[in-house]
Amino acid sequence: MKLNHINLVVANVEKTTQFFETYFGFKCIDVKGDYIVTVLKGEDGFTLVIMKNREGSPVYPEAFHIGFMLDTQEQVNEIYQRLKAGGIVGEQEPRKIRDSFGFYFSFEDLMIEVGYYY
Repeated sequence: MKLNHINLVVANVEKTTQFFETYFGFKCIDVKGDYIVTVLKGEDGFTLVIMKNREGSPVYPEAFHIGFMLDTQEQVNEIYQRLKAGGIVGEQEPRKIRDSFGFYFSFEDLMIEVGYYY
């Protein structure tokens, strides 16, 4: 069985779409309405749907996050530096976390993990 897609509810669909295109290599393949919904494809074919929350800002459970797995520690450091240059992440640099090397950060209403797993 293969996971087909995930739908993330956010307050600002256009900004979130641009974020995933700029930093994670997704390509927007469809925009519905005035950025009410966007459909993005990842380099591996994964579909990410970004949807505007009709009630304002979404509320995810406290530990809810999405994670991106990279092949090397160098790749983790590279994306961290790009995010830092873009003003997205703060000063908490990638580090060893259990059986991985990575970092967590928040963007809009989402918590995101980027890591390399040993």
